[in-house]
Amino acid sequence: MPDEPQEREREQGDWRAQTPVDSPEGWVSAHIRRYDRSGGTEGQKWYGLDTLLLTTRGRTSGKARRTAVIYGRDGARVIVVGSNGGKPAHPLWYLNLVACPEAHVQIGEEHLDVRARTATPEEKPELWALMTKIFPQYKSYQKKTTREIPVVILEPVTN
Repeated sequence: MPDEPQEREREQGDWRAQTPVDSPEGWVSAHIRRYDRSGGTEGQKWYGLDTLLLTTRGRTSGKARRTAVIYGRDGARVIVVGSNGGKPAHPLWYLNLVACPEAHVQIGEEHLDVRARTATPEEKPELWALMTKIFPQYKSYQKKTTREIPVVILEPVTN
């Protein structure tokens, strides 16, 4: 098993060229399939909420991993919340982004390469307000967990 990230990259190839492994969560997987099969013309809305498909690189496997996430916009930046429904642990996609911040999003028919970062303590209050306006349940998720729920900024990158 390679120790160096560059060796692992060579061994695994470009993760973005891989067919992503979709979330094993039943309803999420079904949502992703609908979104993907339609090219983004269906599935962008989930119970009236805007969702995107987020593809990350698995922090241990190196494989492309895909999930659906509620999002908001702050100018050109895309904002997501690592709530995991208020569970004690961060969602796996968030841990993947911490390990490898380069990711890909599909918003409707639009595809963007992005670089992720966790909002700073100074940025978080404004972005948390934006996201809790979109999905107020985030507030109850924060109340039921002791971990700090991260707000993640996805900044578009040009190739």
